[in-house]
Amino acid sequence: MKRAVDSGPPPALSTLLAALLMCGWLLLAVLPAHARDLEEIRLGYQKSSALITLLRAQGSLQKALAAAGYRVQWSEFTSGLPLTEALNVGGIDVTGDMADTVPVFAQAAGARFVYFAQEAPSPDAQAIVVPKVSPIASLAQLEGRRVAVARGSGTHYLLLRALASAGLRPQDIQVEYLQPADARAALASGSIDAWATWEPYISAVESQSGARVLADGRRGLASYQRYYLASSAFAAAHAQALQIIYRALQQAGVWAKAHPRDAARLLAPLWGLDEATVSSALSRRSLQVRAVTRARLAEQQKIADIFHAQGLLEARLDAARAGIWTASH
Repeated sequence: MKRAVDSGPPPALSTLLAALLMCGWLLLAVLPAHARDLEEIRLGYQKSSALITLLRAQGSLQKALAAAGYRVQWSEFTSGLPLTEALNVGGIDVTGDMADTVPVFAQAAGARFVYFAQEAPSPDAQAIVVPKVSPIASLAQLEGRRVAVARGSGTHYLLLRALASAGLRPQDIQVEYLQPADARAALASGSIDAWATWEPYISAVESQSGARVLADGRRGLASYQRYYLASSAFAAAHAQALQIIYRALQQAGVWAKAHPRDAARLLAPLWGLDEATVSSALSRRSLQVRAVTRARLAEQQKIADIFHAQGLLEARLDAARAGIWTASH
């Protein structure tokens, strides 16, 4: 019995496959060698990461990294904790900015990372807000009320500090752990009485619903320094890439402060907000990117101690033991 012979694909399909293969070879031929061999940097960020979002929109960071042999893969996260979890398991290499509390939780979880940049304090860029018609006029009146906050966020620390300043304990209120989208909807529906949040969400609820700021981080409650992290392995192997990212962030911060309208115009469609709201949000951020030093990590220890006292960190943490990467000058 004769075996059937595979005669290959039909002539039309053969012609199509040949054409596709030829296109692929031609594309590789015209691309410069460095464009084909760019090393990937996986960069994670939050929607509120103003400077990273500006750099992505302008394309300047991608160009600078490409010239050094890198390409960027972008990933957006809802808040800081999922961002550091991805860093911890090797899902990303570098992060956009995050609240000062988040690296504390990452360090407690055993994540191997380094601080590589810090934004100078922006104490009024996080706040506890209440609806326009709310009868709540002081922090003391939060007693017994439902307050939403993202667990482990910078505003979680602000909430704890604000309660203590009013002589209240966390158990004196009803804490609802909600991510920004859910908390915003809950505030609008009346399901919660107050929301501890950050920019641009503060400006958004102020402009769209007339929400009022009950308290922010000023008067010594919380300085709110935002940090940029990289995995320890990436920092050790790719100092040049981190140097490029650090310098780009510094330049973006200077540019945004000097050109607030242009910055708001770029961010507004990406954040889904009007330009006036974005301008308000940016005005409350320092956007001043600077080097991380041991002295500037002092508040990280205060944050760790407060979360440990509240049982949110199982063991006491030595924040000074975290790694620091310093840009060359």
